[in-house]
Amino acid sequence: MSTRRERKLSDEERVLWNVIARTTSPLKGKRAVEVPELPVPLAEKPVAAPVQAAQVPAPSAPTPPKRQYVAHSLDEPTRDKLSKGRLPIEGRVDLHGLTQDEAYSLLLTFLARAHAGGVRYVLVITGKGNSKGGDGVLKRMVPAWLNTAPFRMLVSSHDHAARHHGGSGAIYIRLRRRTGH
Repeated sequence: MSTRRERKLSDEERVLWNVIARTTSPLKGKRAVEVPELPVPLAEKPVAAPVQAAQVPAPSAPTPPKRQYVAHSLDEPTRDKLSKGRLPIEGRVDLHGLTQDEAYSLLLTFLARAHAGGVRYVLVITGKGNSKGGDGVLKRMVPAWLNTAPFRMLVSSHDHAARHHGGSGAIYIRLRRRTGH
């Protein structure tokens, strides 16, 4: 008789399970199983920088201006090649229906795995937002997340996808090359 060890779900699997579990209803006579939400570690959550009063440095000690990292837009030839299928999109992730915390965790996990696997170009589907004319939260937030510390080591550049890949509701991402391989 073999014993079966219980496997723990990865963060990505737990996010996906939570999304699917919310769309189902239990069988007749059965109770719904409660699945705890995935807590996003505080170190991974994007945090707005605190606003401080302007300080004037002493003239004797000038400080160089801080350089803020901003991921570059894809160059036009690369974007065209992705759009026309001449460069392969090696991975895709759909963030529709996820909360910001779920989408953030799933995106970071997905990009880290893709980068570790040597993937160069991926497609992230954010959706376009609600029908009332406003932009979707994920459509606005994902590009901002790509400029934060956890994503800096992974993302080289990004741009809106071509219409047949989702248009303004999707983003092409070029991942950085792995160093030392």
